[in-house]
Amino acid sequence: MSLNFEKMNGLVPAVIQDADTAKVLMLGFMNEEAYQRTVESGKVTFYSRTRNRLWTKGEESGHFLQVVSMQEDCDHDTLLIQVHPHGPVCHTGTDTCWGEKNEEPVMFLKTLQDFICRRHAEMPEGSYTTSLFRSGVNKMAQKVGEEAVETVIEACNGTDERLIYEGADLMYHLIVLLTSKGYRIEDLARELEQRHSATWKKH
Repeated sequence: MSLNFEKMNGLVPAVIQDADTAKVLMLGFMNEEAYQRTVESGKVTFYSRTRNRLWTKGEESGHFLQVVSMQEDCDHDTLLIQVHPHGPVCHTGTDTCWGEKNEEPVMFLKTLQDFICRRHAEMPEGSYTTSLFRSGVNKMAQKVGEEAVETVIEACNGTDERLIYEGADLMYHLIVLLTSKGYRIEDLARELEQRHSATWKKH
């Protein structure tokens, strides 16, 4: 990276974002030494303007911020750091410094997609997902159909709890089928996004 620490008298803002939920957790500042320590340790370290020293987030509470990725912006004077937080981020005990809950359950679909992709690449023995891939496209498609029927049955004559259960089964098996064909759940999201446009026309 070619960060410009001179614009703000030796400091750059560091926006901290959860790598899984995409929630912005906090904003801190780094000098060059704090940045280097973050890179070397894999734990976010800031420069405290009130204490006039480096401090690693979590050094007292144990709620460290484990670095997943670091990016500089187009002006080379701001950092975006994606992390896995170990506990609440704010000193007040909340998940974020804006008092929000750090929850975006829909983002787990990407985590699940990544997991299924790893299964497809590694094909470990004893894995149900591996057995689905080995069964072939026809069997995987059949399984999606079975889960769709079960979801419909629960919607019409079952319970809400079973509807969610079977719907989750349907989603999982659909992601497996997509992965086997070289696609991801994000491809469905892009298709739906295009359909949401006022200019979209049905094929």
